[in-house]
Amino acid sequence: MFDLHRLRLLRELQHRGTLAAVATALSYSPSSVSQQLSQLEHEVGVPLLEPVGRRVKLTPQAEILVAHTEAVLARLEQAEADVAASLHEITGTLRVATFQTATLALIPATLARMRDEHPALRIELTVADPEEALSALIARDFDLVFSEEYPGLPEPRFAQLEYTELVRDPIRLAVPPGLPASAITSLPWIMEPTGYPQRQWATTLCRDHGFEPDVRYESTDILVKLRFVEHGLAVALLPELILRYRDTDVAFYDPPGGPQARRLFTAVRAGRGSHPALLAFRRALTESAAP
Repeated sequence: MFDLHRLRLLRELQHRGTLAAVATALSYSPSSVSQQLSQLEHEVGVPLLEPVGRRVKLTPQAEILVAHTEAVLARLEQAEADVAASLHEITGTLRVATFQTATLALIPATLARMRDEHPALRIELTVADPEEALSALIARDFDLVFSEEYPGLPEPRFAQLEYTELVRDPIRLAVPPGLPASAITSLPWIMEPTGYPQRQWATTLCRDHGFEPDVRYESTDILVKLRFVEHGLAVALLPELILRYRDTDVAFYDPPGGPQARRLFTAVRAGRGSHPALLAFRRALTESAAP
């Protein structure tokens, strides 16, 4: 029988790309990882890695092993969830990745609920880029990712993950106080830097309605964008969620062409969705998102 620990190292190599990255993630030395994988090759009886420059890639036989390892790990995740469900108290550590708007508007209330209802559960939170967070979730760096998806820009769906939509968050056109919606064609804009899906969506929206946005300012920070609008420096497209707990005299309109909304969803690894800690966090998050 193949050694599961070594199979997991092979799986980690597939997801992380280099022996050094695997070693860093698992607190091993690169030589230890290499030695363990060499022993796995001896167990299997065929080459599992082949050199590509200074790196290595998995052979077809290694890819087969990783696919079976994914299935085994998913069953172990389900077993862990079943054992946890048999207990009376939720304990352990839950590692969550989320994005800025949620961290400002929803996560504090969610964490407060979890603290009061499940004091024995430790929650570790990281604000991360959604695409990177989902890859890290597959690699087991996180247990749950709370992410977003903009209209017309669907994110990739990974077979190793389970997705649950939480809410649709309207996107509003923010214009400096006292100005009409038509000001969007004459005033500067503040958007995310080029390459971000929000920037792609916003630029396409403007072009589809007959004008090129004059993007003079770039920021991924929602609050920076709101402040620029408040001071009359720019117009912006802002998620309504961030406005729920903030007083501002900015004028808000529907975006060009009518109402738009982004999808907010959670993702967990397949087989782990029934874990009590994940169910409790999702429930608390849903309560926090309720109007």
